[in-house]
Amino acid sequence: MIIGIDLGTTNSLAAYYTDEGPKIIPNRLGERLTPSVVSIDEDDQVYVGESARERLALHPDQGAHLFKRSMGSRKEFKLGGKTFSAQDLSSFVLRQLKEDAESYLGEPVTEAVISVPAYFNDIKRKATKRAGELAGLKVERIISEPTAAAIAYGLYQKQEDTRFLVFDLGGGTFDVSILEYYDDILEVRAVAGDNYLGGEDFTNVILEHFLEEHHIDKDECTDREMAYLRNQAEKGKCASQGENSYRMQALWHGDRLESTMNRRDFEKKTRKLFDRIKQPVRRSLSDAGVKIRDIDEIVLVGGTTRMPTVRKFVGRLFGRVPDTSVNPDEAVALGAAIQGAMKERKSSIREVILTDVCPFTLGTEISVKTENGRLEGNHFCPILERNTVIPASRTEKFFTVYDHQTQVEIHVLQGESRFASNNVSLGLLSLTVPDGRAGEQEIDITYTYDVNALLEVEAKIVSTGEIVTKLIKNQDNNMTMEEMQARMQELAYLKIHPREKEANKVLLLRGERLYEETTGELREQLEAVTRQFERILDRQDPDRIEEARKDYEEALDWIEEALWLE
Repeated sequence: MIIGIDLGTTNSLAAYYTDEGPKIIPNRLGERLTPSVVSIDEDDQVYVGESARERLALHPDQGAHLFKRSMGSRKEFKLGGKTFSAQDLSSFVLRQLKEDAESYLGEPVTEAVISVPAYFNDIKRKATKRAGELAGLKVERIISEPTAAAIAYGLYQKQEDTRFLVFDLGGGTFDVSILEYYDDILEVRAVAGDNYLGGEDFTNVILEHFLEEHHIDKDECTDREMAYLRNQAEKGKCASQGENSYRMQALWHGDRLESTMNRRDFEKKTRKLFDRIKQPVRRSLSDAGVKIRDIDEIVLVGGTTRMPTVRKFVGRLFGRVPDTSVNPDEAVALGAAIQGAMKERKSSIREVILTDVCPFTLGTEISVKTENGRLEGNHFCPILERNTVIPASRTEKFFTVYDHQTQVEIHVLQGESRFASNNVSLGLLSLTVPDGRAGEQEIDITYTYDVNALLEVEAKIVSTGEIVTKLIKNQDNNMTMEEMQARMQELAYLKIHPREKEANKVLLLRGERLYEETTGELREQLEAVTRQFERILDRQDPDRIEEARKDYEEALDWIEEALWLE
């Protein structure tokens, strides 16, 4: 079976396709969303999801989140004295989703369609694919998140002949895509976005307001204290949905502190964030050659679009109420599941032809003559422009620049800067040309790019007819199959937290966190109910544990609410 996975910055989830349509796969706790958080304790035991999020508040040095933003980079995360890359940590999340799916479906899951932000470059997409392989999955396809959401909207809701803009604002990334759906063809017209803009930035606004109002210097706070305050800011953001203010509460050094921002003040403080959102929107419309009035539907995707301030902004920006018929948290996973079903050629689903586009311009480095006749390097020459419909192939002519030049190096780049050094290097291709005067030897360079983000570079020396071809793989960020297997063995020593104990562990970690937040009689009551629950766990009676877990959870809910009623 092929499942669809939305590997998110804040939360991740999986879905599968049935005769009734795509359905979300609940995780081991029965929840539809799994926090994209990983924590590792002193015994090399790995916690993923809700338990990892609770541990992050208690042991911030042993956990990590928001690592999706660093996919494909050299950034390292140190957890429990060990070092991991973003793709390593993502593989833990994907492995957990895989195991949860197998438990729920009652059959092995070996293949998946995984979504990525539309604005992820080639390196980040390949890193996501490797993370899936490290998790034991055959990654059938990497699909852009807005495209997946559009599939869910266009097929699951059975809409026809529609041009729509997908506004995808998640926990850590922002994408905007313009698509057309007609005659069973889903055509991506343009994509744009910001890989470092999302719900976390809005959470930080609430946190900064709280720190400023109560004169708290975050440089003097411990990592644990900042993790707690950030968690409280996130709670305040989520709890304020539907209200006209954003309120944050926290217990701070024995005092109960609170700060409130009305909607107008919040909008002022987030103005720069919304200005950043406008830029990709304008770019996508310009690249697609359409006006706002040409868009039939505005579709909201990503949990951050639940914020009233965001929905109000989108309504003002486009002059209409956006469509919210598909759950913004689940649309991407549902679309990825549909794409998996298409690949399996399920009889219950109609075929649709998907066209995608290059999210970034692909080109090469060249030298140009300045006004005084000197050659100046570090210039970028586009070959395949961004938002070119793929698969695509383009050829450009280039010439030698020096007398007696016999070597030509083709530096394959991805990006939008006119300077080569500001763009992303994808690889190098070298070739030998016949000796001659400057400009005498012509080299035709052809870039061919397909829907799986595979780039083929072909260089033809016109005078000899010799052709050199190479599939470009980034030298620093690609792993061979042997290297992949070796890394899987390295990670194998880590013990994934047992599934059957996960629900209990989440509650115990929550109880431990609340113990630190309470005092006096509440703390005594919390200790009593926690010890009672631990005693029942020690007896290992499954029926009794199930009943006790419900009682313990109700007690924790009551204590957490009582914190603010005293």
